[in-house]
Amino acid sequence: MGIDIEELKSKINPRLRPIIWRDSDNTLVLLDQRKLPFEETYVELRDPQSTADAIRQMIVRGAPAIGITAAYGMVLAIAHGNASTLDEALNELARARDALNAARPTAQNLFWATERMLSTASNAIHNGSAKSVRELLGVMKREAKAIFDEEFDAELRMGGIYGLEKVNDGDTILTQCNAGGLATGTGIGTATAPIRVAHALGIRVSVIAPETRPWLQGARLTVYELMADGIPVTLIADTAVGYVMYRGMVNSVMVGADRILRDGHVYNKIGTFKEAVIAHELGIPFYAIAPSSTFDLRSRVEDVKIEERDPDEVRKIRGVPIAPPENVPVFNPVFDVTPPKYVTALITERGNYIPAL
Repeated sequence: MGIDIEELKSKINPRLRPIIWRDSDNTLVLLDQRKLPFEETYVELRDPQSTADAIRQMIVRGAPAIGITAAYGMVLAIAHGNASTLDEALNELARARDALNAARPTAQNLFWATERMLSTASNAIHNGSAKSVRELLGVMKREAKAIFDEEFDAELRMGGIYGLEKVNDGDTILTQCNAGGLATGTGIGTATAPIRVAHALGIRVSVIAPETRPWLQGARLTVYELMADGIPVTLIADTAVGYVMYRGMVNSVMVGADRILRDGHVYNKIGTFKEAVIAHELGIPFYAIAPSSTFDLRSRVEDVKIEERDPDEVRKIRGVPIAPPENVPVFNPVFDVTPPKYVTALITERGNYIPAL
């Protein structure tokens, strides 16, 4: 099926806008994903530290969305910083990069975006395209917008060219966490890109979304955004994944990724490994869908730090205790790693790849 990417842009109009850059006063505006689906409220950010805090507190989450947010966080370092010379501006940007990189340790897009923004600033100064702090601000704004635009186009390509060929009319697709438009900042998504494109083209497709404890991104976010755009979705408990696949209710599994290594190890939200193993045992295709910016071609498995978060995220649900009050010990890893033997294919904006086994 030949797909015109520009035509797709007119067909896919997600209702939710997770990331907004307000150019009139150089303000980054984020949809507060902690409060979904009950409230749609926005947070305004004007400095890198508050941007890092928003990433850490999961006001914004999802690897591509974190990358875009970090890029604009670098812009804020110049827009609202105190630098009066280009050397001072570079120092401001280096401090901003360090603050943003410390926000969360696993999402590859975060480090990729901050390094790209710092490199862009340095190059602009050295090649003379930015001769003042004001001109440097313009360069940084354009680069952050380019990162957003590239992500948008990449998702359309992942969905409309390479992912769509994995979807048949009438398919039901299992996902994990939220790898939709809320996670990428564009309104389209990575794992949901083929689903959105198929739906826009009139191909019947539905989704099964596990709740995704402990932050319930599947229940709160994936279900919410798919329902908002009229895409059929069914919510299940995380513990129902195996039974649902065993009953033949799933045609394929499509997940996003926070990092993918050169050999095909996929880091994604906790619970992904379980889905991949069950899918492998039952002969169900398992696809990880992510832009090239998510690939880490240098690290080995033993180099990657898996983020562990506050134990109270497991002891409580939205502040309500669900475990014994004596501070039961908790292990709360945010991500897991899926070995390449369980991955049918990696889908990117550049094509489909079979991991090296």
